[in-house]
Amino acid sequence: MITDFQMKTGYQLQLDLYEAQEEMIDRLRDKGTEKYDLIIASDVVIQQMVRLGLIAAIDTNRVPNRVNVADQFKSPAYDPSNTYTLPYLWGTTGILYRDPGIRPDSVSYNMLFDPKQTKGNFSLLEEARSMLSMALIAKGFSANSTKIAEIDQAVELILQAKKDPHFIGFDPSDISKDKVLAKIDWAAIVFNGEAMDAINEDSTLQYAIPVEGSFMWVDAMTLSSKAKNPDGAYAFMNYILGAQVGADLAKSVYFASPNKASYKLLDEQFKNNRVVNPTKEEIDRMVFLRDPGDASKLFDGAWTTVKSN
Repeated sequence: MITDFQMKTGYQLQLDLYEAQEEMIDRLRDKGTEKYDLIIASDVVIQQMVRLGLIAAIDTNRVPNRVNVADQFKSPAYDPSNTYTLPYLWGTTGILYRDPGIRPDSVSYNMLFDPKQTKGNFSLLEEARSMLSMALIAKGFSANSTKIAEIDQAVELILQAKKDPHFIGFDPSDISKDKVLAKIDWAAIVFNGEAMDAINEDSTLQYAIPVEGSFMWVDAMTLSSKAKNPDGAYAFMNYILGAQVGADLAKSVYFASPNKASYKLLDEQFKNNRVVNPTKEEIDRMVFLRDPGDASKLFDGAWTTVKSN
């Protein structure tokens, strides 16, 4: 797709990757946003990036394919005025595991947080807000809680899991997926696209949205506040929001498309794949994570406690 973009637009594209949102923001703050023209970031950090001056307002008139964005992805909570973002892909965070005896609709966080229910090695997600929010959900609290007492209980739950001899570390989603495939892990927290990639290699694996709930997320395209080549950034946004390109992108990485024109081009097997496109029952027990604002320091402190103990 990079080659296709370059041939169709004449712009050269250099792609840099990061593992977690916190790493991405630190990199931008340390090395400066002028190194990048376009930044793809998850919904939960968009408002933080605005406050830090890392992204600029988008001139949507320069992205004619914006008309392909599905209605449910317009005016999202993280960008209600559609000023800073255009959607790239959306997905879920859940548990990939190797146990045909456990139905996906019965999976609980207890398989990771309760030593009596853990059947093998497991990895937790190396992403502060996501992992802490999952622990909040597991404790019966809101994923978006900013109450110190509840965040403290989430921290204690993760610290308890770390004491389990089956716990082998915090990993990015793609590394955890590889460990489950290699039978190093029995279970791990991953993003659904990577779960589907693993299941395609080993059909005995399963992916579940825990019964307690989880969260959905949108990866969004943003314009760097110091973009040296904004024309190239707009060309990329418009390219991605093309009907066929959006469909090809979704199928290649097994994440769901926010593009209504692309959705029409996807086959029924892809549309009905519950790992990629969650069922209504699964969606009903998921939320979107909200920007915690000033309370972000609570999550930063909580994660420091998790990693240092």
